[in-house]
Amino acid sequence: MVRLTPGMLSSLLHFVLITFFIFITWSCSNEPRPIHSTQNMNMMNDTVMNYNKNIVKTMDQEIEDFISRYGWKMKKTSTGLRYFIYKNGSGEYAKRGQKAIISYEMRLINGNLCYSSAKDGLKEILLGHSDTETGLEEGILLMKVGDRAKLIVPSHLAFGLLGDQGKIPPQSILVYDIELVKIK
Repeated sequence: MVRLTPGMLSSLLHFVLITFFIFITWSCSNEPRPIHSTQNMNMMNDTVMNYNKNIVKTMDQEIEDFISRYGWKMKKTSTGLRYFIYKNGSGEYAKRGQKAIISYEMRLINGNLCYSSAKDGLKEILLGHSDTETGLEEGILLMKVGDRAKLIVPSHLAFGLLGDQGKIPPQSILVYDIELVKIK
């Protein structure tokens, strides 16, 4: 039989307490465990993906209802831009690398006017240099000088989740009435 001296008993007790403290600290840690973190990430990705699909579906329906209400015959691009050219011009088509000068009116889908060339002046856009909304640029590239068009730009092709921090709220669908005045 092993006799424990007071020093040995104190060391053993000290060892047990430290081990217990480490165990408790480790088990209460906020660090995700590898096996669960992968599962959690997959669940989170699925949730975000479903949320985004529902937003796109709802936005798409809102756009279709708007088009139907006005009876417009619009084409839809692969990105989701809707457009129709209601006055044909006689100039050349716009191309990347050119500067497009447009006359425009930009409204929210609810009809609220955000910006217009009547108030803010003609807009110059250097095509292909991502300094403008993707949907507006895509629409301009479908036009030739003198064309007038209506564009419906979903938020992911416009100002997205944040809006423009001014007149355009987050996740806004924009309706443009534009004329391609000239290209340089």
